[in-house]
Amino acid sequence: MASVNKVILIGNLGKDPEVRHLEGGVAVARFPIATSETFKDKNGQRQERTEWHNIVVWRGLAEVAEKYLRKGNSVFIEGKIRTNSYQDKEGVQRYNTEIVADNMTMLGGRGGDNNGGGDYQGSSAAASGGNYSGGATANKGGSPAGGFQSDEPDDLPF
Repeated sequence: MASVNKVILIGNLGKDPEVRHLEGGVAVARFPIATSETFKDKNGQRQERTEWHNIVVWRGLAEVAEKYLRKGNSVFIEGKIRTNSYQDKEGVQRYNTEIVADNMTMLGGRGGDNNGGGDYQGSSAAASGGNYSGGATANKGGSPAGGFQSDEPDDLPF
């Protein structure tokens, strides 16, 4: 049986990234983002629901987050969900769910420093400082987001 663990979020940072440097100089950044949805309740009243997501980025992505992300910035996150368990001081089993980001695109909007946006990936190219594609989204293979490109005309009716 196949399984998939993939998360895609677009939201706003709740606070500036907290960055730590581990042994060997590996950087890890953590920051919360908020996603919101609006809907109408039974009475026709407009309601808004906000969810908070704990984001973790490593290496080059962490360095990019430290340098460019600030509270209020809009960001596109692609990654996987991970739940960790631990025991608190009273010995009670606790759980922490976080999103480990593989790709991150800074979007324009709130928060000022982030006007143009840029796409950063957790690939080996990004580990040396981030893969900035200047607004075009790229995938792990480095090709444009559309994937296949051909000079031959297609015969599709749309």
